[in-house]
Amino acid sequence: MMNKYIGLLFLAVLTASCQSAKEYRLPEVNKSKSYRGQDDQDTTSILTVPWDKLFTDTLLKKLVQEGLAKNLDLKVAVKQMDIAHAAMVQSKAAFLPELNGKARVTRSKLAFPQGFGLVNQSTQYDVSLNASWEADIWGKLRSAKKAALARMLQSEEAKRAVQTQLVADISSLYFKLLAMDEQLRILEKTVSNRKEDVKAMKSLMAANVVNGAAEVQSEANQYGAEVAIPKLKRQIRETENALSTLLARPASAIPRGNLNQQKLIVDLHAGVPAQLLQNRPDVKQAEYAFRAAFEDTNVARRFFYPSISLTAAGGFTSFSFKDWLSAPGLFGNVAAGILQPVLSKGANKARLRTALAVQEQVGYAFEKSVLNAAEEVSNALYGWQAAGEQREIRKKQVVLLERSVDFTKKLLKYSSATNYTDVLTSEQGLLAAELEMVNDQLEQWNAVIGLYRALGGG
Repeated sequence: MMNKYIGLLFLAVLTASCQSAKEYRLPEVNKSKSYRGQDDQDTTSILTVPWDKLFTDTLLKKLVQEGLAKNLDLKVAVKQMDIAHAAMVQSKAAFLPELNGKARVTRSKLAFPQGFGLVNQSTQYDVSLNASWEADIWGKLRSAKKAALARMLQSEEAKRAVQTQLVADISSLYFKLLAMDEQLRILEKTVSNRKEDVKAMKSLMAANVVNGAAEVQSEANQYGAEVAIPKLKRQIRETENALSTLLARPASAIPRGNLNQQKLIVDLHAGVPAQLLQNRPDVKQAEYAFRAAFEDTNVARRFFYPSISLTAAGGFTSFSFKDWLSAPGLFGNVAAGILQPVLSKGANKARLRTALAVQEQVGYAFEKSVLNAAEEVSNALYGWQAAGEQREIRKKQVVLLERSVDFTKKLLKYSSATNYTDVLTSEQGLLAAELEMVNDQLEQWNAVIGLYRALGGG
């Protein structure tokens, strides 16, 4: 009768424990709306384009390939994957029994009180194998295995995130170099033109068309453009050094093309927002972190239930080495036990509260990662559009400023309707507009790179 009640009690505990194990579900996030500024739901987007198809510059492609092969941050991420994989293998091995072997020689000596003159000596020889195995009735080990798997997948997504960011960083620095090269070319051309202006002012002063102030102002205007060149060259050198660091090479010159030769052959479509959950590595990384925390909570719940274990031991023991492997020296035992936590000083409750709090934390982090991703996609889409519009307006401004410079120079040379101050103003405006137009081009490419990264790296 007692065995019947024990069996019913065991069945009730088993049923309750099975009900405590919750099935994993992805956190609910709002992914139904399109990106701001993108009304269509075209599933063909830039996120399906690999980086080597996005960029046409062969020199840039070589730099990216070198970075993917040598970058130190990426190597660290790969080693983190190895660590997570080792933890995953260990979680699988937890289902297997534990086996330990032991060999021991014990020599004891017992001396009797003085007067008897007797000494008792003995030597004991032992060799044994001990095995233990915990039955995963409540699924604690299965949940721990799922958590380890989620963390391994999380490390893989972390590696992808580093790789995507690396491609974006190398590309951004490369286009920054191209833009600064173009600005340097504009400055050097401007300095050359202003040197000609100085010669022209000297000739006009000799002909009493302008006074000495105009000549002095023309020289100062030349140096005003020339003084920006050393600073720009320093920035170019620093950018080359930064790019060299990403490539895990000593600081050196970076071979590169020309900004005006760069072409975009891909249509900028972001695709449907739900695709972010499948392609963006940091979003997937956050989701796997939530999955691991969810399984950790399941593990914490199952600490409240009894653990059932089997142990076995066997081997030989003898006080005489010649009888060591004989039948009388053979021993063995098998035992089964059940351990039910009763009072654990609040450890199990604290463990569960902690696991639940961590689960909520990473759930919020996952939701935030989705919102951040959508924000970055929206910013990149509009950034491309705005930079294009800005560049078209700037082209018109540059054309008019070029005419202004030409008109004021002719007026100064052939009439008294203007003075060199007007020439100086128009030249300075033209230089600033030309440099800003290069920045407009750079902003367009940065928007392309930003969209590539925001969508998960192709």
